[in-house]
Amino acid sequence: MHGAPVDLSFRNISNLTDAFAEEPRSSLRPVKRNPERKYLSCSLRLNNNTITELHDLQRTVSHFLAEPSHLAWLDLSFNKISHIDQVLCELRGLRVLYLHGNSIFTLSEVDRLGVLPHLHSITLHGNPIETNKVYRYLLSFLVFFINTKNKVSSFTSRKCRVRG
Repeated sequence: MHGAPVDLSFRNISNLTDAFAEEPRSSLRPVKRNPERKYLSCSLRLNNNTITELHDLQRTVSHFLAEPSHLAWLDLSFNKISHIDQVLCELRGLRVLYLHGNSIFTLSEVDRLGVLPHLHSITLHGNPIETNKVYRYLLSFLVFFINTKNKVSSFTSRKCRVRG
């Protein structure tokens, strides 16, 4: 199941439950649906909205995707998210996570994502954590540490892409 992303970007969604009333954007490659009218996709775009909380993320993913456990790519960039919610750790199939351009300020919360066995890319640039003087050092260490566990292989920052 590698259909086009379910695109809910630029919808002025502030609460994830608001997304239930939205129809995803159509694209050149239309997203197919199953008989229950759920999308046959492993990608979800929720970028460029005003989302602040992620506690309803699992419900939202289940609402739109035919197989929510196969969610591999999640774009939450350019929202107003200030914390990396534990609900992200329940998305066990997640491989790519975009969190750039949010309001995340606690670097230690990134550690939570280490439980995701397939996560190999995360973006964090454009968040207040960049102002932390040890941000780049800690990201480099985290990449090395997680690579030794075969978890995360790259973090993206505004100035460079750190690879293990």
